[in-house]
Amino acid sequence: MGKGRARAIVLYGEPVLHAPCAEVTTFDRELAKLVDDMMASMRAADGVGLAANQIGVPLRVFVYDCPDAEGEQHTGHIVNPVLKVPGRRPATTKDTEGCLSVPGPHTEFRRAATATVTGLDVEGNPLTVRGTGYFARCLQHELDHLDGVVYVDLLSTRRRRKILDEAGLE
Repeated sequence: MGKGRARAIVLYGEPVLHAPCAEVTTFDRELAKLVDDMMASMRAADGVGLAANQIGVPLRVFVYDCPDAEGEQHTGHIVNPVLKVPGRRPATTKDTEGCLSVPGPHTEFRRAATATVTGLDVEGNPLTVRGTGYFARCLQHELDHLDGVVYVDLLSTRRRRKILDEAGLE
């Protein structure tokens, strides 16, 4: 993995954020460059996670640099991720959440307290990532993006409008 180039973050309302992303089928230098650019873009925007469609690329890839419940930092990427939440009714936590594609406001939001994501690395090797606390929240948030869902879409209409208005996107 090399040094990437920061790209502009796509804002809420752009069609690429509201449609499911395509599976990655080619594992090559282009994919490695995309991951490097995503990491650079996330860091330039002071984020903790970034999905490919947030820089306009509709592929199932996300990057992260986020602490877990114990304060341990997790940094990496995952291609073609699949989320596994434990049990039918997993333990949840309520915490604040924001999004680089909805810059500015944050709101309290309930998510599963733990999450496991399986997928591949940029070379196509199997990968499993487990998260607790804020990192579990990050994994779920980024996976939602890849399915064409922005966290504000999961809120009540009134709360969504308020947040989008605060972000200057309504």
